[in-house]
Amino acid sequence: MVNFFIHRPIFASSIAVIMVLAGTICYFLLPVSQFPDITPPQVVVSANYPGASAQVVADTVTTPLEQQINGVEGMTY
Repeated sequence: MVNFFIHRPIFASSIAVIMVLAGTICYFLLPVSQFPDITPPQVVVSANYPGASAQVVADTVTTPLEQQINGVEGMTY
């Protein structure tokens, strides 16, 4: 069988081109449902400090929250 393709290189090339074309067509016909929608989990943190200045909120609320959240394993920032 190997000799058949060695003696007929144009036939072997034609089969390779047909296989590439078939693969390209199948790629574009593949339904979108085959590609799952992967969304990473999200965490939303909200903190209120009525009547406080921006500096007080940054010092007493935001900084401690950031320090605690940054210590969580597997968290990407």
